[in-house]
Amino acid sequence: MSVSFLQVIVSLLAGIIFIILLTVKFKVHPFFALIIACFITGLGVQLPFAEILSLIKNGFGDVMSKLAIIIVLGTTIGVLLEKNGSTNVMAASILKLVSQKRASLALSVTGFIVGLPIFCDSGYIVLSGINRSLIKRTGMAVATMSISLASGLYAVHCLLPPHPGATAAAATLEVDFGKLILYGILIAIPAMLIGHWWAVYAGKKTKVDSSVEQTDEEITTGPKPILAFLPVVIPILLMALRSVLVFDKNKTGFLTDVLNIAGDPAIALAIGVLLAILTGKNTKHSLSLQLSSAVEKAGGILVIIGAGGAFGAVLAATNIGKHFEQNLDLKMLGIWFPFLLTCLIKTAQGSSTVAIITASSIVLPLLPVLGLDSENAKLLTVLAMGAGSMMISHSNDAYFWVISKFSDIDVRTMLRVHSIASVFMGLITMIVVYILSLIIL
Repeated sequence: MSVSFLQVIVSLLAGIIFIILLTVKFKVHPFFALIIACFITGLGVQLPFAEILSLIKNGFGDVMSKLAIIIVLGTTIGVLLEKNGSTNVMAASILKLVSQKRASLALSVTGFIVGLPIFCDSGYIVLSGINRSLIKRTGMAVATMSISLASGLYAVHCLLPPHPGATAAAATLEVDFGKLILYGILIAIPAMLIGHWWAVYAGKKTKVDSSVEQTDEEITTGPKPILAFLPVVIPILLMALRSVLVFDKNKTGFLTDVLNIAGDPAIALAIGVLLAILTGKNTKHSLSLQLSSAVEKAGGILVIIGAGGAFGAVLAATNIGKHFEQNLDLKMLGIWFPFLLTCLIKTAQGSSTVAIITASSIVLPLLPVLGLDSENAKLLTVLAMGAGSMMISHSNDAYFWVISKFSDIDVRTMLRVHSIASVFMGLITMIVVYILSLIIL
């Protein structure tokens, strides 16, 4: 049965609106919201119920086969580093390299590095004690220091694997993880810097924290600095080297073979887990608890990603790409379309992860129409969606409230400093992505 373009658009919008309503207004878990959206969109374009169910199962399973191990291992590294004190050691090491006047910039860099394996909300909670201590030492405004830290964590969370949004989008669009990490780190730096700049500019007139100061001993408890950094640096280097040195599939040799294996995301992250275990002082019991905690945390993320894959499978079955190609000239929007789409979803429902997963499902069948079906174009598309998933972070974003509650910042100040910082971060990231598109596409 033929389905009109209008019917496809209405069905798609109905699915997205239900995701937003269920997650924001009724606080339904994103997994259930995405699965319900599958049926709403599928039935809207007159797909048989049995076919929708089959698409959901296949889409869910396909994403799990690509991402389950990577997400579990990445989450495990974050949990282990948090528990063994490595994150505090990394922060203290970075702070020693800068003067007191640049403490806010040091916090941004700390968030950037610590945030590579750790989700932004967890990273902020872990580093909030160091943040409070530095506020007391420097006398700098709470908002300046807190949003500087938050910006460093947020930049990498939205752009880089193993964070779930970027990881899921890369798997959906079949983008090389190593290349995404290389480009993502470079692009995340200006995002971090502009977030820090706005925090300094807009946070000057806010209050100073009155909480109890943390001692130097509490800050530096953990392994030696070089050991603390290893579980973060080694996996990134291995994945990056694999992408740089093994770009020619016909190239052979011992080094190439080794990097092909060690630089595979699953193997590289497994090495990171092993290093995190070896650098921590854990008993059998504590290690067992930490590993169990990591798997449980990863499970909650994976079901959302799997549901996003199911939604993508249903969208693909609607032939949405062909409909857009026949009715709209999306090529004129090009790389800006995935950015604007992700930004709209993020602003409406709050979660960067849900925004980029949903957007990647919609964008995938549209890549040829947008002129973004080359290898480099897919890479930039993921980064463009990462930029869109940064903005706008406001009262419907859990990260917004983590920053507010752990740093005792009122909502008005959060909107003025953090929310606007997220706008600047998303825009500067997208501008850099657009400039790159002019160079490499």
